[in-house]
Amino acid sequence: MVVLFWTSIALIIYSYFVYPLCLFFFSGIKQAFSDTKYLWRRRQRRIIDREDLPAVSIIIAAYNEESCIKSRVENLLTLDYPADKLTFLIGSDGSNDNTAAILSQFNVNNLQVHIFQENRGKMSVLNELVEHAKDDFIIFSDANTHFKKDVIQQLTRHFNNEKIGAVCGELHLVDGDSGDNKDNVYWRYEQILKFHESRLNALQGANGAIYAIRKSLFIPLPANTIVDDFQIAMNIAKQGFRLVYDPEAIAIEEIAPNLKEEEGRRIRIGLGNYQALFKMPWALNPLLGWRFIAYISHKVCRWFVPHFMLLTFLSNIALLEQTFYQVTFLGQVLFYLIAFYGIKRQSNNKKISSLVALVAFFVAMNFALMRGFIKYFSSNVQGTWQRTTR
Repeated sequence: MVVLFWTSIALIIYSYFVYPLCLFFFSGIKQAFSDTKYLWRRRQRRIIDREDLPAVSIIIAAYNEESCIKSRVENLLTLDYPADKLTFLIGSDGSNDNTAAILSQFNVNNLQVHIFQENRGKMSVLNELVEHAKDDFIIFSDANTHFKKDVIQQLTRHFNNEKIGAVCGELHLVDGDSGDNKDNVYWRYEQILKFHESRLNALQGANGAIYAIRKSLFIPLPANTIVDDFQIAMNIAKQGFRLVYDPEAIAIEEIAPNLKEEEGRRIRIGLGNYQALFKMPWALNPLLGWRFIAYISHKVCRWFVPHFMLLTFLSNIALLEQTFYQVTFLGQVLFYLIAFYGIKRQSNNKKISSLVALVAFFVAMNFALMRGFIKYFSSNVQGTWQRTTR
């Protein structure tokens, strides 16, 4: 039990603290060599003329998005990019609200609206829309996301390098009423990891709200795929192309209005994570180098943190005869009490300190992951979706 207790704790600490430190260290070394190489060769970075900008298709799958689809299309139409080089493909996946009607009201030459009568799931819509896309580059996004005006140029500039297959932008979360940025500590922490993993060619997937790919590298996925953004991007890496992260390509999205909606989103993502784990055995190959290290450390270990937490708690109970483990048990109980206190306060829309909020988020996130794990093995995973605010 002692070995089980300390191994579980070590894996949690490794994933959240030791791995990031190692990542920062090697990323810094890689950047130092890169900067030195650039200074030695004195090559100027290419400046792209607007006439040389590539043609791009922006693809969005929507389901019951009547509250935001109009503003989303209007946002796309105001992007700072030549209109003759942009095509918008938006599919309504069996929506039973006014989404299809709102989309049909737009009379825009470069907007292609596809109305699907049956709700088959996001991946089915994406597969079909990609088939209809004629451009070499595709940008995927969501119906409730807004792009900054220069986002297309920021994403596509990287494709001057033929080794780059996909580019992930940065998503900012804001409050729907105040417009204030609500990126929490954990979200910013994840963005930092993405930045450094990108340097080492180890970026793990993409954010479905904002990422671009070479169409030729797109591999259709099964209809019941949950985390489509992660698997689409990882399949591009599997083909030997780089995934890069650009924090200057910014998209904005409103936070979930309540914990219940956010919890449902986390459970579904958790379910999708375990689905991806068993669908992608190739990523467990140590010969992939940093991609393998990042996948194990940043993804696989994280997906099993709720299991490690449970094992830590149960093994600690079995060791209560020793004074030291009585103290560690009390520490765990206090930790979870703080978390449940924070969750309760948040559910009642009451303010809590940043530390309590972080503890509450950590426990809630891992509880949702565990529920996703149970759901994956106890139900038939379907691709059809229920709309959430995020």
